[in-house]
Amino acid sequence: MPHAAIAALVDAFPLRAGGFIVTLYGDVVAPRGGGLWMGNVIEACAAVGVNESRVRTAVSRLVAAGRLEGLKDGRKSYYRLTNAGEIEFERAAERIYREPIAAPVRGWRIVLLPQGAQREALMEQLSACRFGFPQPGVAILPDRGDPLPDIAAPSFLAASDDDLTEVVRAAWPLEELHARIELFFSVFEPLEKAPPAPENALAARLMLVHAFREIALSDPRLPLEFLPANWRGPAARALFARLYLALSPAADAAIGKFQDQNGQLRLDAAAIASRMEALGGE
Repeated sequence: MPHAAIAALVDAFPLRAGGFIVTLYGDVVAPRGGGLWMGNVIEACAAVGVNESRVRTAVSRLVAAGRLEGLKDGRKSYYRLTNAGEIEFERAAERIYREPIAAPVRGWRIVLLPQGAQREALMEQLSACRFGFPQPGVAILPDRGDPLPDIAAPSFLAASDDDLTEVVRAAWPLEELHARIELFFSVFEPLEKAPPAPENALAARLMLVHAFREIALSDPRLPLEFLPANWRGPAARALFARLYLALSPAADAAIGKFQDQNGQLRLDAAAIASRMEALGGE
């Protein structure tokens, strides 16, 4: 059973085993390279109430999906990120740990989605690029000059002075995201005044990343005039950064006991320093 303080975080932000393992690899393993002993995966998940059976099932599914790959060494099993998994985590890390540069909106990218089986695959591709969907068959994204993958569908640009207010507000679940940001504040802000005990720091940091990850990856970074009143997206990122930095000394001490196939999980000092710098640490 998780510690009471951690259980309260899990109650507020329920998690799936696979999603939490993705968070574990993105936060702990990706900046350190190598893999992770299955025993450590089970241990980290147990701290947030995910039992061994669920962990093993989730890891098998991540392997089948091509995100993890396994290695046996005697009776021990280790799992590392695949090349595709590493690329996925690097892209997500840019949105989670680094303050985004909000370039001015130059216009709006609008894509007309095809009918049939192609639509679902294209919607998944566009969702990963933060497109919103104001109505069936239409996708929209603020044009800030960011590079995009090739899109196999008709698309065009609308000028920034076109009145697309209602279209834009209908494209993303902004009120739902706003409510999630407010929940993030209500659950994690108290940790600044009453931090968890050092032995619970890693579980707390993983829950912090897990909760903020969905916010960071869902935020379309719209101009202020399109957002709900009292939008606190930037403030949520600032809270995330402060708590992450505060929890990291004790969390990293716990990670120091984790193992990969070569022994103690190695520390990539440059990668860790880059992450801390991005969060505003020294």
